[in-house]
Amino acid sequence: MSKITEIRWHGRGGQGAKTASLLLAESALEEGKYIQGFPEYGPERMGAPMQSFTRISEVPISLHSHVRTPDAVVVLDSTLLGTVDVTFGLGEKGVILVNSPETPQTIRRKLGLNKGKVFTVDATSISIEILGKNLPNTPMLGALIKVTSLLSLDTVASSIKHKFGKKFSSRIIEGNIEAIKKAYEEVKEE
Repeated sequence: MSKITEIRWHGRGGQGAKTASLLLAESALEEGKYIQGFPEYGPERMGAPMQSFTRISEVPISLHSHVRTPDAVVVLDSTLLGTVDVTFGLGEKGVILVNSPETPQTIRRKLGLNKGKVFTVDATSISIEILGKNLPNTPMLGALIKVTSLLSLDTVASSIKHKFGKKFSSRIIEGNIEAIKKAYEEVKEE
């Protein structure tokens, strides 16, 4: 039996965690994988903590619940580290990826984490530099691809073009692809 890869995204409303989780799922679908991607909202307002989930598998997924034991956790806003237990359910070999200019060692200490792998990338700076605004979701997607090897960058780029090609200008689409690639290159590991 094939293992399901489960990812939990933590962000604040308006940062794009839902979009990133769905885009990752749709990209995996392009590679012929089975997928689930869905959000969970608390109080639905801009800036409120929220979660989104992605499952990717080589076989059909019959599980229909929140991700309780993630293989990877992606944190789009490091201010959540002090208010939300982002490590809940993370296994011994789990991966945590945080949008932060801090080192992975500093994040590990802040979380009191003795297991798994910790990665950081300054997705905020990348998105402001390339996109002109703080939208860390696509850079975080690029960093996640690097640390998990779930999909190829080309598949994600293709998925962005397909999903957003009619909705946004080619400049915005190419900017997001550039942000993904830059985060892929700049992600830091312990």
